[in-house]
This record gives sequence, C-alpha cells and structure tokens, in this order.
Amino acid sequence: MKLLNIFKSFKNDESGAVTVDWVVLTAAIVGLGLVVMQTISPSLDATAANIADKLDTAASY
Repeated sequence: MKLLNIFKSFKNDESGAVTVDWVVLTAAIVGLGLVVMQTISPSLDATAANIADKLDTAASY
C-alpha cells in the first residue's frame, strides 16, 4: 500500500507544472528578443557607422 500512496501523491503533485510554465514563458521572451534584434540590427549598424564617420571627421580638425 505504501507504493500505491507514493504514486497517488506523485500524480496529484502539481509543483512541476509551474516550472514548465516558466520555462515556456522564458523561451518565448528570449525568442521575441532575438526577433527584435534581427529586425533592428541593420539600422543599428548603419547608425554606428555614421557615428564613427562623424567622430573621424571631428578628430581630423
């Protein structure tokens, strides 16, 4: 009977479900962050190049 009680308590335990929810939520947030970075990366590269050009121009005076 003791083994049967262990299986019943394991079946009724829901503490692992919260962990799965958090893992899925975290994965979704990381995925969304990657999509955003892929979207704005070309614009950031162009802006950084523009700033570098302006700094080079200002340093030559």
